[in-house]
Amino acid sequence: MTATQSPVAIITGGATGIGFGIAEALVQAGYRVAIGSRRKDVVDEAASRLQSLNKGQVIGLPLDVTDRTSVAEFVQAVGKHYGEIDILVNGAGVNIKNRTIGEMRPEQWDQVVAINATGAYNMIHDILPQMRQRKSGTIINISSVTGKRALALGGVAYAASKFAMTALGTCVANEVGVEGVRVTNIYPGEVDTPILEQRPVPVSQEQRDLILRPSDVGQVVLSIVSLPGRVHIPELVIKPVHQGYV
Repeated sequence: MTATQSPVAIITGGATGIGFGIAEALVQAGYRVAIGSRRKDVVDEAASRLQSLNKGQVIGLPLDVTDRTSVAEFVQAVGKHYGEIDILVNGAGVNIKNRTIGEMRPEQWDQVVAINATGAYNMIHDILPQMRQRKSGTIINISSVTGKRALALGGVAYAASKFAMTALGTCVANEVGVEGVRVTNIYPGEVDTPILEQRPVPVSQEQRDLILRPSDVGQVVLSIVSLPGRVHIPELVIKPVHQGYV
């Protein structure tokens, strides 16, 4: 696979956490990657780290998935730089510390849902038409086990937003699969990422040592996008071996 022939992948939230782990896996495999994040300094630094791998091509651009103008400008810029987009990974996500319905403020609900659910919709809405037109493409939504089971650990807003992302991915997959476009929902369990800092109770180093790394999810994503176009994996759960799944 040469850089000029390799697929083009957009990864939202690609500057940190799971998104960065996915970007790293795809870059190392020779893909042409575009990462987006709200903070320009953070995305610039992440792109520089990925470029130092001397594998696939990487660009980093500011992106606010809740702002449809920002989404359109980002997608347009990536298209001008690389050409048609083959892969979209919706990795942007956020959570809050006060996660119960009694403690959570309405504006926090709005923030979590806007990024985790509406942000994924905004990206799909902008990129899907070109995939449908050429009858190929892969969309991967990084949901959560909390998007399959409404767990208190994730909280009210996070669980609701991830359930919405799950439904979004499933409905779109059913609609566009006959056109050759694949949509996969991935449900990670606990992963050692900066979002752990938003836990109501601090996570110990001992616990961090047991849970998934972003690179683990990255390898799963690479495996999915590497499959022949005739293969569709609708959903996949990845979790630490010690974590229960109920």
